[in-house]
Amino acid sequence: MAQYGAAFRMGSFDWDLDTGTMTMDDSALAVFDLRPDEYDGDPVSLGRRVPPDEGRRLDALVSYALKDGSADYGAYFRVRRRDGTLRWAHTQGIIRRDGNGRPRRILGIVRDASNELTESAARIVVDEGRRHRTSVVEGTTAALAHARTVQDIIDLLNDSQGLEYFGATSLVMGLLESGRIHLVAEGPDGAFVPGTRFTRVDEQYPMSEVVRTLTPRFIETAQDFAESYPILWPHISGLGITAAAYLPLIAQARPIGALGLLYSDKTGFTDDERNLLVALGSSIAQSLQRAMLYEQEHDLAEGLQQAMLPRRIPDVPGAQIAVRYRSARLGRDIGGDWYDVIPLPGGRVGAVIGDVQGHDTHAAAVMGQLRIVLRAYAAEGHTPATVMARASVFLHELDTDRFATCTYAEADLTTGVVQVVRAGHVDPLVQDTDGTPRRLTVQGGLPLGLSAEFGRLDYPVTALELDPGQTLLLYTDGLVEQPGADLDDGLHWLSELVRRGPRELHQLADHLCEVVDERGGDDDVAILLLRRRGAYFPKSGGRLQQHVAQSDPEALRAARHMVRAAVRSWGAGSRADEIELVADELTTNALMHTDGGAIVTLRMLTGSEPRLRVEVEDRSSALPRRRDAGESGVSGRGLLLVDRLSDVWGVESRGSGKCVWCEFLVNNE
Repeated sequence: MAQYGAAFRMGSFDWDLDTGTMTMDDSALAVFDLRPDEYDGDPVSLGRRVPPDEGRRLDALVSYALKDGSADYGAYFRVRRRDGTLRWAHTQGIIRRDGNGRPRRILGIVRDASNELTESAARIVVDEGRRHRTSVVEGTTAALAHARTVQDIIDLLNDSQGLEYFGATSLVMGLLESGRIHLVAEGPDGAFVPGTRFTRVDEQYPMSEVVRTLTPRFIETAQDFAESYPILWPHISGLGITAAAYLPLIAQARPIGALGLLYSDKTGFTDDERNLLVALGSSIAQSLQRAMLYEQEHDLAEGLQQAMLPRRIPDVPGAQIAVRYRSARLGRDIGGDWYDVIPLPGGRVGAVIGDVQGHDTHAAAVMGQLRIVLRAYAAEGHTPATVMARASVFLHELDTDRFATCTYAEADLTTGVVQVVRAGHVDPLVQDTDGTPRRLTVQGGLPLGLSAEFGRLDYPVTALELDPGQTLLLYTDGLVEQPGADLDDGLHWLSELVRRGPRELHQLADHLCEVVDERGGDDDVAILLLRRRGAYFPKSGGRLQQHVAQSDPEALRAARHMVRAAVRSWGAGSRADEIELVADELTTNALMHTDGGAIVTLRMLTGSEPRLRVEVEDRSSALPRRRDAGESGVSGRGLLLVDRLSDVWGVESRGSGKCVWCEFLVNNE
């Protein structure tokens, strides 16, 4: 029976759909001109014996039969034998399903049908192939409409079913630039010819010819290729190219480049194939022109935005800083994301991250102005809350309909105290020294511009201590926002990303941007990472400042937190209780006996005898006076306490108010 099947080249197969394994007998393999040792049970390995268009047609037929509940299927197809000739074959399959109707197995036969297939039957199959090719060209044209960049188009064509339906194995493409053709797609591996990255239009190359003549060139045989292009052919003769089609890419009546389709299994082109290829070339040309304009506009817009960002990040003693900006590939629609690093006196540094509403050049222009004023207000010495409030007023008075979210963090690198103010922005993260990230919940106010419009300019300050080795992560919402997911999911995703990411700061910043690119984010992303190094002591001494408004217990707690951190970091731990008690007393007195708030400032004064100075400034010009405590002992002890515990104290007039100060000798060796 095996000899009978072999004589007529008919064999059987058993296809297990659960495992994907297809068992074929020797006779079935003979139809494909394969030896048993050349087949591994994977039906994909039969692909080298079936032309691509035939293979896809068979795959579509079987898939449809499996999905629509059919019990069997049958089809004619062509097989390419070892000598390169094509022969007709036929397959018939019976689909076995389980009790739920799920297909589990296909039993079938495959046989040589070259002698039985009449010319009329062959014409039916050929006409079916033509309809498939036409539909694929239409589908490729539709896909090209969504391509944004030149590389998108090249990738789409290389992966396109349309090229395979025409039997093309690869493509080459060149774009016309300043009278020369720039090769942007090289064809198959080993096809690149040295010296052809840029070629002149008048050289004897096929792409040069079609650009020069604006006429397609169909090379029907290898001999035709060798005779027509003797300079090029010796370099590619070993690639097995048997035919080629070179098409001029014409947009708005002028050439913009050329496309070459290379074939390794055909000779000659029918009129139908030529017409379809010319139509495909026209669609590609229109898409290329659109993509080139898109890239030019994006580069222009991105250049504008980059000009608005800091040209360089300053070296900050006591800190390691990494910044990144990743622009969305949205043509000229760029965003208003920005970052900034502001060196401040006394070992302090300001870190800013923000996002102006909108994706256009106006958003970038507003961003540039806002970045400058934020930097100016911070450099003037204003508290973080004041910096944010003034920036909001500026944006409101700019007479624009844009608002901006922002986070401003002022870090004292001598103590590690960080004061954070948030204006409608996403919460930052803090990465511990072991790499574990945590979300930093920061009280926030309205976005910049809106807070001024609605008269809500009070921005609460959140204080934290950043230990050596810990990292503050500031970023814009493009990093965590994903379609169909809420913000908490995005923050959890970011935390896991940081946890598993590299520990080196710049590598971590690169990793975050790379993952966003892989995810295909359509929004700009700005990232600022600030890692505190070991304890840093500037030559001029440290300085910390905290504004405490009346009826603001959070600000009062932040001031106490600041004092405790400064005392410990500045080496005044032996007098910690005294300093904290005096600072708290002066602050409480200012809040109780004046109409406004208080500004608490700590300074480290260097010299032969290092001293820690506490200043509490208020708006009242009335000088404090020392009083007896009285019988109740409830009040009157404040200045007595200051006098007894501090080494020296005094009062200074400050404009319309005053400053009560005291100093403590410390040994920070």
